[in-house]
Amino acid sequence: MQDRAVLVTGAARRIGAVVARRLHAAGARVVLHCHRSRAEADALAAELNAVRERSCAVVQGDLLEVAELARVVEAAAEAFGRLDGLVNNASSFYATPFGAIGEREWKDLMGTNLRAPLFLAQAAAARLREARGAIVNVIDIHAERPLKDFAVYSVAKAGLAALTRALAIELAPDVRVNGVAPGSILWPEQGAHFAPAEK
Repeated sequence: MQDRAVLVTGAARRIGAVVARRLHAAGARVVLHCHRSRAEADALAAELNAVRERSCAVVQGDLLEVAELARVVEAAAEAFGRLDGLVNNASSFYATPFGAIGEREWKDLMGTNLRAPLFLAQAAAARLREARGAIVNVIDIHAERPLKDFAVYSVAKAGLAALTRALAIELAPDVRVNGVAPGSILWPEQGAHFAPAEK
């Protein structure tokens, strides 16, 4: 990863921040995408730049606005003059009990978890082909095992799993496309937890 430039969406906190730190530790230059968490993103960038000067940048943008996505990719590529990787990590996640699902929830959950990764990949494709780079999509175990009361989220992640396979075909052999599907991850915020799984 030495001097490779990677854009990580939703990189200010939680899994995205961990991914950014690991890539940086491996020698990559990292572009942290954020939307509302600018203060956290700037703090993480300062931390990483203190380790290695001019190795981390921040780009802010709303992934629900399709017109913003090409700008986010271009800003990331301009930060270090290249783009070798895209990690589609940003995700909305909340319950949508069946019978109370509205269009707002559908647009938000499908937008961040499925539509944004598609249009980010499309915007980044030419640069990633040039670099013979990679895309990693953060899927979820619930793409295969839907979570009760999280129907829209589960469907969006199932779509992302299918998109990952489709992009692997569309962008081969120049760009490698993979997905990772972790299980439940405890959030650092107090009160954000699930009951133990039934056996």
